[in-house]
Amino acid sequence: MELAALQTRPSTAAVAAFSPANSSSSSLSTLRRNPLTYFPTTSSAITFPKPQSVQFSPSKIIPQISTNPPSSSSKCIKTRAAADGLSPPETTLKARLRNGETLYGIFLLSFSPTLAEIAGLSGYDFAVVDMEHGPGGISEALHCLRALAATNTAAILRIPESSATWAKKALDLGPQGIMFPMIDTAEDARKAVSFCRFPPNGIRGSAHTVVRASGYGLDQGYLSNYEDELLILCQVESEKAVKNIKEIAAVEGVDCIQMGPLDLSASLGYLWDPGHKKVKDVLRAAEREILEDQDEDGGGRKAYLSGFAMPHDRAVDLKARGYHMVSGPVDVGLFRNAAVEDVNTFRMGLNGSSSDDHSDEEGDGKEDDDDKYWSE
Repeated sequence: MELAALQTRPSTAAVAAFSPANSSSSSLSTLRRNPLTYFPTTSSAITFPKPQSVQFSPSKIIPQISTNPPSSSSKCIKTRAAADGLSPPETTLKARLRNGETLYGIFLLSFSPTLAEIAGLSGYDFAVVDMEHGPGGISEALHCLRALAATNTAAILRIPESSATWAKKALDLGPQGIMFPMIDTAEDARKAVSFCRFPPNGIRGSAHTVVRASGYGLDQGYLSNYEDELLILCQVESEKAVKNIKEIAAVEGVDCIQMGPLDLSASLGYLWDPGHKKVKDVLRAAEREILEDQDEDGGGRKAYLSGFAMPHDRAVDLKARGYHMVSGPVDVGLFRNAAVEDVNTFRMGLNGSSSDDHSDEEGDGKEDDDDKYWSE
């Protein structure tokens, strides 16, 4: 289109002729289907005045820029949740832990934005998008973070391995927390923390002027706030790691020790029996190292205890033992259980069994032999 054509607009008479008051319903219907068909033409074009030269000022375009990093739970990205009647949380996960809360979450293994959104709307405190065992990568994780941003559920990203590259890509998406797998020593933990901090405090690569974590550069308070608001979780999930757990928890910057019962059971030689007594004993001893480790001044713990609920170790049991973060279900596990139950209910109906009989069987207090442990 010629530039001259872009600088013209219809006359006042032409606009009035095509206003809703002067248009029939059939004309408006056609206009909605093909607005170009009804775009008026006029020979008496009006030329727009030339734009004045102005100095660009972001503050004039966006007068109120949040000072919080736009993670999946920050006020900056929570505007849609507020518009939908959901009140944004006043504090981050890290602040809630400091206030003594016990947080309950879900793992997202499917990388389905729909299931992520449902999880968020269901009221979980946090959702862990699992890139270690899930089939998705950074791009798929981003879709889940955007879905969670419409809710009050904070996002945590578990990266496939503890490396600077994976940490950098994950943190640039703006999660509230990051989980590092297979942390066996205090040195491993120190490296993980350094991956999360910009120089001179770490080695994180900087692109804060354009990435989602900083609102694509619009969040002017990001650099000031991100370290204080980012929750760093280190997974202890091997025999070697539990021997070093006290030193790992003492590393500055480590906020949570995430116990990994499945990998720990495999490390101890009980891959097929995570509930074995020896595994439980080792896990309990490691828990006590964290719970009894106080700061020198008698203040709060150096690191909070976080873990996974299991069929033999329920979420309420973990809370009773002093866990401050508990991960309950996995999205694919929830769907699997619901699907199997649905099919079984239908087949029992075909066989003449009533749903009441099935309910009685479920209430006998016995564990389901087919209950599968999910991958930590």
